[in-house]
Amino acid sequence: MKKAIPLLIGFIIFQIGFSQEQPISLSLEEAIDYALEHNRTAINATRDIEAAEQQKWETTATGLPQISASLDYQNNLKQQVQVIPAEFFGGQPGEFSEIIFGTKQSMTGFATLNQKIFDGSYIVGLQSAKVFLEISKNAKVKTDLEIRKAVIEAYGNVLLAEESIKIFERNIEVLDKNLFETQKIYENGLGEEESVEQLQITLSGVKSNLNNVQRLKTLAYQMLNITLGLDIYNAIVLKDNLETLTDQNITLSMLESENNPESTIDYLIAKNDKTSKELLLKLEKSKALPTLNAFINGGYSAYADEFTFTKKSQDWFGSSVFGISLNIPIFSSGMRNASTQRAKINLEKAKTELTETEQRIKLEIASAKNDYQFAIEDYENKKQNLALAERIETKNQTKFFEGIGSSFELRQAQTQLYTAQQELLQAMLDVVNSKAALETVLNTPINN
Repeated sequence: MKKAIPLLIGFIIFQIGFSQEQPISLSLEEAIDYALEHNRTAINATRDIEAAEQQKWETTATGLPQISASLDYQNNLKQQVQVIPAEFFGGQPGEFSEIIFGTKQSMTGFATLNQKIFDGSYIVGLQSAKVFLEISKNAKVKTDLEIRKAVIEAYGNVLLAEESIKIFERNIEVLDKNLFETQKIYENGLGEEESVEQLQITLSGVKSNLNNVQRLKTLAYQMLNITLGLDIYNAIVLKDNLETLTDQNITLSMLESENNPESTIDYLIAKNDKTSKELLLKLEKSKALPTLNAFINGGYSAYADEFTFTKKSQDWFGSSVFGISLNIPIFSSGMRNASTQRAKINLEKAKTELTETEQRIKLEIASAKNDYQFAIEDYENKKQNLALAERIETKNQTKFFEGIGSSFELRQAQTQLYTAQQELLQAMLDVVNSKAALETVLNTPINN
């Protein structure tokens, strides 16, 4: 038994370690594909399509034969007494006899078949079900586009945090070295205390920024996990780096792409809304048409004073009915006309909104192209600025340690360099994000 306990503990530890979530390694494209399959919003959008398909069949089935059955059992605990003139049974005129009609218990079983023959609202309902399915599919495309954009932004924010941490750590390493050397110069009486203090201020600020970015990195990973549909604390390893992604996302040909609003998902959704309003108008008009339905039923009934309905000797009496029902709307005190006019107004509103959507999409495309072009130009500018800032910082560092430059000038050059580093990283992220925004507006197809 004593030997078994360590083995059991070892097995439990092994199981716990094995059951822990293993890190997922993803490139940006792999992350997009993963999110389109596992993102919770994407999953529900797929379910909406499935629900719309079921609703389409549900609407279709209302015009197909409907069969229902019923089984009724009655037990008259106290039967109603009727009185009739006694002379019917040979009694004296003016006297009455008390009688009870029927049996104490009865059972009836019926089956009914109903069938629509003509109903204008049913025809409109079939058309509406198809449009509703199309709306759900377009909503899924819209959802996938937004998820793709969200993944790119979340992925980029993680890379931005990772790169920022690397830069801050390198800057701290250089500053630590400079501070050590400056401290020694001061201790030997060859420098001023202010030079040491200036470097200490700079170092303190960089360390504070590093701590902040490290916290932001944790939040960025958690946001990416949520976007991917993972647990918030799941471990992820990113395959791509920010510089590579930036170079891959510089596609100048996109700036020459055709501005066709009618191919965008927002336009198609607005067009769906117009179509649905047209069908609602047809539905209101159809309410003025007659409806024709047919039915046939059949069943059996049995009667007894005792419960003998399960016995073979029980007599059952059959019956059957066939009928047609024609319902003709004649006068509704203007209610149908008001409903029809309201539907017409809503249709005109939908037409206006479709035109407004078309114009808005044209503006969004133009704006997204401008933002993308500016992001590319700004990225090239920030690269040049960083190269200049690095040269200026190097010169000022050399001048400072040679005793011909002040600590204030060195701190200015260092601050300018650190700003240029962060601006370049942000410019790289802007290129990636602005291209994703342009692709979303242009309704670039999603590769599922």
